Amino acid sequence: MSKAFKLIEVVGTSSESYAVAINAAVEQARKSISGLGWFEVTDLRGAILEKGLEYQATVKIGFRLRDE
Repeated sequence: MSKAFKLIEVVGTSSESYAVAINAAVEQARKSISGLGWFEVTDLRGAILEKGLEYQATVKIGFRLRDE
């Protein structure tokens, strides 16, 4: 039996840390997609704001496509 997977890219943000930004991306994807299996952080960057920093993380998230 063969399996197929899909890969999406999500950007999470946080005023606290990169870890929180990564978690935000994964948790948001989890709300609308079932069967998440893994993630890969592909980019870290940030914004300098008047009141502090904003951490941004680009995350690729993989999940298995359902068999029909």
